[in-house]
Amino acid sequence: MGIGTFVNQSVRPASAASKTRARLAPGDLVLMATIIALCVFGLLMLFSASADFSYLNYDSYTYIFNKQLLWMLLGSVTAFVLSRLDYHLWQKLAVPMMGLTLALLVAVLLTGDERLGAIRAFFGGSVQPSELAKLVTIIYLSVWLYSKREYLHNLQLALIPLAVILGIVGGLIYRQPDLSAAITIFLLGGLLFFLAGGDLKQIVLLSVVALAAGWIVVNISVTGRDRLGYYLAGLKDPLQSSDHVLWSLEAIYKGEFSGVGIGQAETKFIGLPFAATDSIFAVVVEELGFLGALFLASLYAVFVWRGLKIASRAPDLLGSVLAGGLTFWIAIEALINMAVMVGLLPFAGNALPFVSAGGSNLISSLAAIGILLGISRQSEQKAPATVAEAVHPEERRSYGASVDLRRRDRRRGLSRARRPASHSRER
Repeated sequence: MGIGTFVNQSVRPASAASKTRARLAPGDLVLMATIIALCVFGLLMLFSASADFSYLNYDSYTYIFNKQLLWMLLGSVTAFVLSRLDYHLWQKLAVPMMGLTLALLVAVLLTGDERLGAIRAFFGGSVQPSELAKLVTIIYLSVWLYSKREYLHNLQLALIPLAVILGIVGGLIYRQPDLSAAITIFLLGGLLFFLAGGDLKQIVLLSVVALAAGWIVVNISVTGRDRLGYYLAGLKDPLQSSDHVLWSLEAIYKGEFSGVGIGQAETKFIGLPFAATDSIFAVVVEELGFLGALFLASLYAVFVWRGLKIASRAPDLLGSVLAGGLTFWIAIEALINMAVMVGLLPFAGNALPFVSAGGSNLISSLAAIGILLGISRQSEQKAPATVAEAVHPEERRSYGASVDLRRRDRRRGLSRARRPASHSRER
């Protein structure tokens, strides 16, 4: 009896049973509970931060809150639908989705609404293609890197095409201009290349080139120069920080250990800009104090833990890279937003996921959660789903370029992408 017959007889029945379990599984329950807690916490703080602004501008204390609630419901439906899909479907949809995203990024430059000197959105600021671009870039690059996994050590077949992809997407976003979103795109691209098993030398080269390019972009951008200048001045003397950071630091100072109470913050009335969006973390700390900030940070920490756990248990490298990329994306957005508010990073317009007002970011973030839950459901499979996976079990490894989170391969902690055994024999 040949190996193919043996695999067909021993793998397929188990695979069918495991697929049935995966369809019935709800996904990672701890992740679901964490996201629900973040969303409820976000709605509470959003109402507190936006009520007076909403009344002054829209004659309703709940106008912004109601819009956020509507976006959250739409995002929850999106997450549920995506959680029921096989994540391998993205291999067919990645290219059309990227094409549509590029078209939207071009369209917003031509026909978008100008607000505060930037053209980033449609429909009065409700729809921002740059938020969708972050999610789609992670999906597209995960699929692309998975398809090129055997050639990630090749400069011409991996790193250069990756740089071109990131350059096109990041360049269109930078033209809006949205410097922080463009930097996030490049950061995610490098991170995904690392997670997929990219050659360490190429990762170092990519980092050096990215830092050099970032330095040039920041220095030729008026906004970038101003933000970097205020940041460097603030490191020497916090009183020389930008007005935005100064108001944020005042809010944090007033919050002390337990806060002034929900709805009792003052800085959101007297000077803190964008209290419901960019600066909502400052409102959280002023009203709930250090304890509130610690609670929020703990929720994000639990999210990262569960996201990486899903990545480590994913059935194949595509699932691992996709789950890892989505997890790090949301974590990076949260970290940047909070670090900016305390003056640890130059000012950036990154939203605080699940908390800041804004439909595009909220729906994109909840869509990412849906994909993560879908991967966790499929991780219920205990046996290889195909003959190829059974013959080549190395295809199921996770994070070939980083410390082996599965702790199954103790031979090395860092590696480049490996060719299947059959390829080696053919040579």
